[in-house]
This record gives sequence, structure tokens and C-alpha cells, in this order.
Amino acid sequence: MNTFLTTPTLAPPRRLWALSLLLGLVAWGGSAARHHLLQSNAYDLGLFDQWAWLLSQGLPPISSMEQVHWLADHGAWGFAVAGGFYALTPSVQWLLATQALALSLTAVPIWMLAAQAQLPRRLCWLACLLWWLQPVVFNSTLFDFHPEVWVMPALALSLWAQRARRFRLWFALLLLLLSCRDGLVLITAGIALELAWRRRWRWSTAAALLSGGWLLMLSRWLYPWLRDGEGPKAAGRMFSHLSGGPISALAGLDWPGGLSYLLLLALPCGVLWRRRSLPVLLIGLPLVLVNLLSAASSYRTLVHHYSLPLAVVAVLAAIDGLAADGQQGLAVGRRKKALVVGWAVLCWLALAKPWFFTGPYLERISLRSEAAAATAAIPSDAGVLTTSYLVPHLSARRQIAFPKKSFDGPLEADGWTALLLHPSDPGWGSSRKVQQQLLNRAHRNDWDCRRWPSGLELCLAPGAAPPPPLGSESAGSHRG
Repeated sequence: MNTFLTTPTLAPPRRLWALSLLLGLVAWGGSAARHHLLQSNAYDLGLFDQWAWLLSQGLPPISSMEQVHWLADHGAWGFAVAGGFYALTPSVQWLLATQALALSLTAVPIWMLAAQAQLPRRLCWLACLLWWLQPVVFNSTLFDFHPEVWVMPALALSLWAQRARRFRLWFALLLLLLSCRDGLVLITAGIALELAWRRRWRWSTAAALLSGGWLLMLSRWLYPWLRDGEGPKAAGRMFSHLSGGPISALAGLDWPGGLSYLLLLALPCGVLWRRRSLPVLLIGLPLVLVNLLSAASSYRTLVHHYSLPLAVVAVLAAIDGLAADGQQGLAVGRRKKALVVGWAVLCWLALAKPWFFTGPYLERISLRSEAAAATAAIPSDAGVLTTSYLVPHLSARRQIAFPKKSFDGPLEADGWTALLLHPSDPGWGSSRKVQQQLLNRAHRNDWDCRRWPSGLELCLAPGAAPPPPLGSESAGSHRG
């Protein structure tokens, strides 16, 4: 039996579209500013920028940082559309802009879900506010780029289609979800669980078969084909600590971190969850379990994108809670609505990171002009070794990487013809020692080098274009 009414519902108003677009542009400005301030990184903005550029050029989309084909990373075949954007003009801003707009526009299907639950207009707006104020939404907008962000509107719309019993649209949207990250199979599996709880067996079976079939296709065919017989890239790293017996596996879990993570997930919207919300929360169960079991603590924070689909689930659970209150005559008045919004704002201020723009994101502002001068002097066909935070400013090329702490390879023999390093601020994954060793090797091999007052140093192999005069800030053009 369908528990959701099928009477006409409120269409998303034009003001919602306009406000979503405005907030998306503001969020794009924030992520572009973070990138401009040299706070973006090789992982993952540089990776996806290089893959998009390679696709636009018709070149094999294999990362020079990881030696991994784009499809072998997370099976995100939908990312191919980025190659079309880059064919128009290669710019990392395509990724930052589409990410920000996708997240802000997810409020539109959130409104549709609220209207479908027969909430009044003011509570439809409340549901949209709850989405925009999700800390993980703000943090994911700023934290480099991840293609699954593109399909958050599709996730919310698929749940609307599921409740409206529009099977073809629902199934097509599930396929679209899986086009942007293999991990979203955990969400489609959760949807199968929720549908089974509601005894919608045909729909549940379809979601379960899609999830299982997609997982088998990736693990048994696509990944082994592209990775020389290896399986999923992250699986071994995420769950290797669970390889012992049950006692050692339980001892290896991050119990305090896991409990804290569950609390963080529930804080923004949990005050509105009711018994009617429980089936919806089942959608997030497989993803929550995987994040809890992962060896990496980054899966159990709201700073990264790993919990982003759970924000859609949390808001929908709040919508169902509001609908249940309305059916029981517990109307949400102005005072209660103000308290809910105030609580969401407090959670956003505490768990989102807008204050990073007043401190941590400004740490490299003095380096910006020198970095612009140095990157402009690097030939477009050079193989570049640079710091992780400069990779996204140079990744539209065939060969680029950052020197990891274990780096000990040859330079010219491996195609590296440009070093742009900053030993005093080596960036993520590198070290002062390895960068200084590389610069010393370039000096011994008579590379052309220039050093800026901050300690940033550019060295080009013999035969490459010489660097600009010391202090130059306008040589060539800068792509960023």
C-alpha cells in the first residue's frame, strides 16, 4: 500500500530556483577562492582535472600520479561529460562550478519530496533550508572535486519518483547514480532495504539486482581488466585491519570515532526524526556501516564527501517526521520552526568550516604571486613534479605528479623536465627532505633554476624554455 498521497502537490516556486542558483554561484565563488589561495590539492582536484583534460584531447585517460585509468578509479563513467566541457575550454572551474550548482540545486527535488509529503509551503522551505545548512554539503562544495556530487539531485529525485511510483524514471535515476561513483551502490542497496521494509517487493528486487549486478561487473570485469587483474582500488586499504579473527577485528574498530560519527550525522536533523522516519534511515545503513568499518578516519567525518548521500537521507527523514507530526495534529508553529532553523545554523557554524577563510585558507596568500609567475613559465608539454597544492594549477597536461615521501626515481628518464617545489611548505604527502633532494639533483645536472624569496624554486631541464627573471609575475599566461 502506498503511504504517500498522490494528490496534486506544490510545484517548486521560481524563487527556489533563483535562490538555489544564487547560492550555487556563491558556493562556486568560495571554492574558486579556495583554489586561488592554493588550498586545493592533487587529490582529488588535480586527478580529475587531468582526467578531464586527457578526455578532451582524445588521449588515454590514465593519471600520471596514480597510473590509473579514470574508469578504474571509481567506475565513474558519467565523468566523461567533463571531457566535453574541457573541449570548449580547459579549466578547473568547470568542475568547481558544476559541483557547487549541483549541491545547491538539490534543494529543488528536496522541495518536491516535502510537497509530496503534503507539507505546507513554509515547511517545504524549511526542508530546503535544512539541506543548505547541512555541514557536509558546505564542506563537500569546498573540498576539491568528486563526481558523485553531481548526482545528489538525482538521488533526491529518485526518492521522489519511488514514492510517486514512476518506475522507469526511478530506475533510470538509479543508473545515473551509479555512473558517478562505485560507492553509491551502497545507497542503491539501502534503497532496496527500505523498499523491502515497505513490502514493495518488485521495486526492492530491482534495486537489489541492480546493486549486486553493478558490483559484480566492476569487481569481476572492469577493475581487473583496467588494473591488470586487481580488484577495487580502495577495498584492501579500507578493510585490511579486519582480516584477523572476530576478536581482533572488533578490537581494530574505532569505537569512540564511530560513536562520534553517528552523533554528528544525527545532530542537524535528528530533532525532527520520528518513528515514521525509520524506513528512510535504512537507505543510509550500508554506507554508514562501511564508513564505520573503514580503517581511514576520514570516512567518519563531515569534512569529506563520503557522507554526502547521508545528508539527503537525513533531510528526507526529517520531512517524514514533519509529516507525521502534522498528521497527529502537532503543527510546527513559528516558534518551533525558528528553533529548528536556529539549531541547524548552530550545527552548521560548529561543523562546517566557513571560518577557514579567516585563517587556514590564508596561509599561502603571500605565495600566490610567485606561484603564478612560476607556473606561467612552465612549458605546456613539460612533465612537471610540483607540490600537491600546485598540481591543480598545472594538471592540464600529460604528465604531472607531486613527489611523495618515498619518491626516489630518475628525472629525465621518467619524462620529468620541470620541478616546481617549495621545501619549506612541501604540501600534503611530500616532505622537505625529498623536495630538497630533487632540487639538489637538478642543480648537479645543470638545470636552469630560479628561486623566489619565499623559497619556491623552479628548475627546468636543459633545452626547456628558461624561467622568467627573478621576481617576474607576468611571464606568460596562467591557467587556474
